[in-house]
Amino acid sequence: MSIPVVRVSGGPRERGQQYGEQAKERVLRSIEAYERVFAHYATWDWQQVTAEAMRYADAIAAFDPDQLEEMEGIAIGSGVSLADVLSINVRTEIMFAAKARVLGASIPRIPECSSFAMVADDGGTYLGQNWDWLPHAFDTVVRLEVQPDSGPSYVTVVEAGLLCKFGMNSEGIGLVCNALVSSYDVGTPGIPFHVMLRALISCTSLTQAYETVQRGVRSSSANYLMADSSGLAINFECEAGDLTRVSLIEPDERGVILHTNHFVAPTQGFDVGRWSFPDSPLRLQRLRRAVRLAPDLSSPDWFAAVASDHAGHPYGLCCHPDEAYPAAEQHATIVSVVMRLEEAQMTLWEGLPCSCEPVELDYSSTWARESSALGG
Repeated sequence: MSIPVVRVSGGPRERGQQYGEQAKERVLRSIEAYERVFAHYATWDWQQVTAEAMRYADAIAAFDPDQLEEMEGIAIGSGVSLADVLSINVRTEIMFAAKARVLGASIPRIPECSSFAMVADDGGTYLGQNWDWLPHAFDTVVRLEVQPDSGPSYVTVVEAGLLCKFGMNSEGIGLVCNALVSSYDVGTPGIPFHVMLRALISCTSLTQAYETVQRGVRSSSANYLMADSSGLAINFECEAGDLTRVSLIEPDERGVILHTNHFVAPTQGFDVGRWSFPDSPLRLQRLRRAVRLAPDLSSPDWFAAVASDHAGHPYGLCCHPDEAYPAAEQHATIVSVVMRLEEAQMTLWEGLPCSCEPVELDYSSTWARESSALGG
C-alpha cells in the first residue's frame, strides 16, 4: 500500500474544498464503505445514518465552527452533501449506537489501537501507535498535510473525508489515540471523537490540550495520548461526558506511557471496552513486556520491533483479518507510526508492519520555511 498525499492550505472552507477535490475518489469509497458498515453495526440505512449525523452539527459548531466549515468544504470538493461527510466524521458515535452500548446487549467486536509515548533519558520524545481498523481503510486512507492560515501546520494520517486521526504539528506536539467505550457512551450528541482529535492536533502546548479535552461535553469515550518536543508527555483517558470524566496518566519511572483499548485509571461508569475490545489487555501485556525487555529505551526501536508482534495471532499487536468472522467484523493493522518530535520526523508502516518496509518522513525543513515566511 502506498498512501496518497493530500496537501491543503488557507482558511477552513478553502482547505476542505482542496481536500475534497484531491481525495474525491477515496472520500466516495469511505462513504460507500461506511454505508455497509453502519448497516451491519447499527442496522441503519444511509438515510437514517445522515439524519443521526446531523444531530451533531450544533455541538460541533458550538465547539469549533471552523471544523463544520471545513467539512462543508470537503463536501463541496468531493461532490457530496455535508450530511455525508458528517456521517463519516461521527462514525465512532454511530457504530457504537445507544442500543449497542446498553449493558447485556450485543457488543460489536472491534480490535483497535496500541499506542505509546516515551521521554528518553537524553530528552528525546517519541510517540507512536499501531492503528487497527476495517480492511476497507487500506483503500481510503490518506496522508493529509495542512498549512492553515492561522495556527500550526500539521500532518495526520486519516481515512479520506475525516478531519484527523494521529499525527504531529509544527509546534512539536504529537498525538495518538485509542477508542474506549464506557457505560456513559449512549449516543448523546456532543463533541465527536474525530472532532476532538482535530482540535488537539491544532494545540500549541499540552496545557492547551488539557484545557481542550475539558471543554464541552464529549460524545464518546476515548484515550488521547500526547507528547511534545520539550520532553513532556501526558495521557488523557476520557469517558463520555464533561471535564469531571477526564483522568490523567503520567509517564512511569522509565518515562513511558502505554495504552490500548480499555481504561487503566478508575472509571465512573462501567468499562464496556473489555467486551468490545477483548484483545486489549493482552496487547497491553505485550507492550509492557517489550518495554521491560528492551535493552535501550533511548530510541523507539523497541516499538518498531514489537509492532510486528504476532502473540495471540490474529489479534496481536500486528492484527490480521480473522476469516472466522463476517467481513464487516474483520480487522487489520492499517498503518503504524513512530514520531520523533524534536526532529519533526515520522516513520510510517503503510500496511501490516510484519510485511512492509517503513517510509521515512521529515517535516523539519518544510515547517521551518513556513515559520520563516510568516516571520516566526
